[in-house]
Amino acid sequence: MDENGLRELIGRVKRGTLSRRGFVRRMAAVGFTAPMATQLLAISGVSAQTAPEAVPPYPGTRRGGGGPLRVLYWQAQTLLNPHFAVGTTNQDAARVFYEPLAGWAADGTLHPILAAEIPSVDNGGLAEDGRSVTWKLKRGVKWHDGQDFSADDVVFNWEYGRHPATAGVTSGSYRGVNVVKVDDHTVRVEFERPTPFWADTFVASRGMLIPKHKFQDFVGANSRDAPTNLRPVGTGAYRFVSFTPGDTLRGELNPTYHAENRPFFDTLEIKGGGDAASAARAVLQTGDFDFAWSLRVEDDLLRRLESAGRGVVSYLPTGGIEHIQLNRTDPNVEVNGERAHASTQHPAFRDPAVRQAIALLVDRDSVQRFIYGRGGVATGNFLNQPPRFASPNTRPEFSIEKANEVLDAAGWVRGRDGIRAKDGVRLRFVFQTSVSAPRQRTQAIVKQAALRAGIDIELKSVVGSVFFSADVGNPDTYTKFFADIQMYNTTMPQADPQLFMNQFTSWELSTRENRWQGRNITRWHSDEYDALFRAAEGELDPVRRAAMFIRMNDLVVGSNHIIPLMNQRLVNGHLKNLRPVLSGWENTLWLLRDWHRVA
Repeated sequence: MDENGLRELIGRVKRGTLSRRGFVRRMAAVGFTAPMATQLLAISGVSAQTAPEAVPPYPGTRRGGGGPLRVLYWQAQTLLNPHFAVGTTNQDAARVFYEPLAGWAADGTLHPILAAEIPSVDNGGLAEDGRSVTWKLKRGVKWHDGQDFSADDVVFNWEYGRHPATAGVTSGSYRGVNVVKVDDHTVRVEFERPTPFWADTFVASRGMLIPKHKFQDFVGANSRDAPTNLRPVGTGAYRFVSFTPGDTLRGELNPTYHAENRPFFDTLEIKGGGDAASAARAVLQTGDFDFAWSLRVEDDLLRRLESAGRGVVSYLPTGGIEHIQLNRTDPNVEVNGERAHASTQHPAFRDPAVRQAIALLVDRDSVQRFIYGRGGVATGNFLNQPPRFASPNTRPEFSIEKANEVLDAAGWVRGRDGIRAKDGVRLRFVFQTSVSAPRQRTQAIVKQAALRAGIDIELKSVVGSVFFSADVGNPDTYTKFFADIQMYNTTMPQADPQLFMNQFTSWELSTRENRWQGRNITRWHSDEYDALFRAAEGELDPVRRAAMFIRMNDLVVGSNHIIPLMNQRLVNGHLKNLRPVLSGWENTLWLLRDWHRVA
């Protein structure tokens, strides 16, 4: 770690965005012992009270007694197996019942859940050469049906997730590693080469663990047939009661939960459907629900609803990015029965001038000022967090005049109706996104500007439970991308960009073969990007590694197949007496066991 990197970490501790414990762990990853790291803080004038702990102390003194907890998700959950959880809402639903070894706290440090401790060089968990990490498992943990949780379950999830025919969204976290059972309560994850980002396998949203004894007969081609896909048996603080896909999920207190005096609430209900504005009213204005997820509505409305005095809106910085995608492939041509096949090229977007023009027609400042307000920050970067990975090189620009100049120079000529064309290709596009007031208003802003540049855009809105579903038979899911343009938010569920940025690698293409579970939705490809990503996977020097990810961001943004809009804030609403434990790096329900109510 160089001097600038060290100063940045110390500055974060001083500002309260990184805990002392988190600083010690970061320094351990580059060879500093705990006493050395603590001495560095002391020399820098950081007192023992400077930074709060990442997870607030839990005040509960007994299990249960808190009554019902009612949560509202305006995008309904459709499945409960974390290995197939496409979209944030399905990940959250699975997280009610299934847990990983560790999760990401608000300050970007790891918090143990099914692990007895977080591995480090000091405790022998992290190999100094970066080639392995050893996890010690918490003892006394039981599945909801009374079976013991053990290392066999952890190893099984690796086998299940990496099986090609399982085609899980978690597969990327299990490929290229070897998992060894050391004993009943210890597993070792071995890497093919030095690995700086070791906290992926079995961690956070992609690390939720399912029981071997319930799924061992459903690995591979028949993985979607497991009865437990919709009737989960996990280790979480709440046990499964009932589930109506697209509607309501119910759970009840787990009386044998492995964390003392948890959970606080006796029952849990997660209601799905509706829209974000109605969800905000149901918490902030009427108080019918305790918590409302992802309030992506105009900031003015949230301020008015908060004035009722029943609830509050919380904002947390995240790495999530609301962005526009321009399809690299042709969604109207089939190759071997597959639309948007990777071998095709979009007839208009194959021209860099068209992509550049559309990027110039996106008025980010107006979108932030009039739509997102406190909920987002206009940006030209796809990768924005943590700050050391944010590129200083992007220059987002809004100019209808320049867009017209670019298209004129490239030979796109206006017809009698004002719409440009070239070589028989007209600039008419279908622009799809999910049903959401901010997204429809953003679409309208882009459409209006595009028309002034001779581009006609047809707006399409798809119900969120369909747009973000894993339904292989539905043509309107975002992973298929059977439109010309689309827009959505992609989350960053770790305080590290490795998993986040693999969504532009060539091996993650979304195709019919992988049931459209690949993370590269645009099917964009760059040999330079692939090479940089592979190099970053093994780069232990944090400064060089950050430079690699900055270059990756610049390649993606520079292609204009990806047009960043808003670096999102995690926006939720809750009653004033509810104390949710939230993290901008994790699922909303990542530490549901610690949620409680105050008098």
